Amino acid sequence: MGSIFSKIITGDIPCYKIAENEECFAFLDIAPLAVGHTLVVPKIEVDRYFDLSNEDIASINIFAKQVAEAIEKVVPCKRIGVAVIGLEVPHAHIHLIPLNSVEDINFERRKLELSQEELAETASQIREALG
Repeated sequence: MGSIFSKIITGDIPCYKIAENEECFAFLDIAPLAVGHTLVVPKIEVDRYFDLSNEDIASINIFAKQVAEAIEKVVPCKRIGVAVIGLEVPHAHIHLIPLNSVEDINFERRKLELSQEELAETASQIREALG
């Protein structure tokens, strides 16, 4: 049985997709810390980030950089924070979070409650910024 992220990648569970390539997939977090909070996952199902091969780590980080640059064009912020935690879902992933203060990346904070329309519009704007 695949992880929830594997089911998102295959389209079995809907998401607000940002981008994908042969190795990686990016989509909005539906319980975000900030508008534009995006998850970047490898398409291969590996539980722990550092169990990925060196090549896969390089690939996901290069992909995440491209996504982060697009988020920064759309969401007013000082920078994009990066977090690899991996306790919530047994599938390696990177959080890209627009930051204006260090508190913006506090995972114990209450999550935003955004409408489907707000999430869809944000995803559309980030996809457009990716070109």
